[in-house]
Amino acid sequence: MHKREAVRLDRVTKLFQRSGRASNAKNSNPGKRKRRELRALGNVDVTIGAGEIFGLVGPNGCGKSTLVRVLATLLIPDAGTASVFGHDVVSEERTVQRLINRVSVEAAFFKKLSTAENLRFAARLYALDPGEAGDRANTILKSLGFPMSRIDDSMQDLSRGMQQKVAIARGLLTEPIVMLLDEPTTGLDPKSKRDVQAFIRRIKDGHDATVLLSTHDMDEADRLCDRVAIMRNGKIIAQGTPAQLKAMCSGDGEVSLEDVFIELTGRKIEDEDEEE
Repeated sequence: MHKREAVRLDRVTKLFQRSGRASNAKNSNPGKRKRRELRALGNVDVTIGAGEIFGLVGPNGCGKSTLVRVLATLLIPDAGTASVFGHDVVSEERTVQRLINRVSVEAAFFKKLSTAENLRFAARLYALDPGEAGDRANTILKSLGFPMSRIDDSMQDLSRGMQQKVAIARGLLTEPIVMLLDEPTTGLDPKSKRDVQAFIRRIKDGHDATVLLSTHDMDEADRLCDRVAIMRNGKIIAQGTPAQLKAMCSGDGEVSLEDVFIELTGRKIEDEDEEE
């Protein structure tokens, strides 16, 4: 049981406005664009203990990345509250930003610059000592299996897997106590994926950090995460340890987390569209 609460979301809701053509129904203007609300998150409750690796899985568009962005202070919830070690992500935004870092599948770089130059620039943004930040970045890159002979190559000449390792090194420069990993292994080759997964485990064991891992890889979630939440249509429909989730599945014989995912996300959720 984790003694301290690292991350908490209480009934968090996030709505986005989408535009579309009005229908050709009577009394409507066929050319007029109308606005409609898209619920990305609906009354989400999550509590993550300090030092825990907590997984988020779900179909595309289920709200995983939106949840991560709320915690990263990139989106403001429309209802509910979210906090990191007791600090509200809206009213204490700067404090939260000092506690977290985020690595996403769409990590952006200065592509013409080298790995070393991108990391030096990040160190300046964080007001870190250049020498210490450089040593820390090199240590992380080596532990991730990054070929150090390529550190002065431009980012545009590196493979997708190498770029993602650089993104992780950049994310850890500030030694955050909460890491928000938004699909960090998507698109990686098997060797790079294993390197990143092994490092995620070392983040927890060696840095006593809390990790929120959003992933589509059920095996990854099963092997890395202490607990996993399954999302669908902006809601969490089940959460627990991988063993607890597997016990929910009605399949015969050995059950995988993928079996649970398919069974639960394929069910009709009775109260899905009800107002709460």
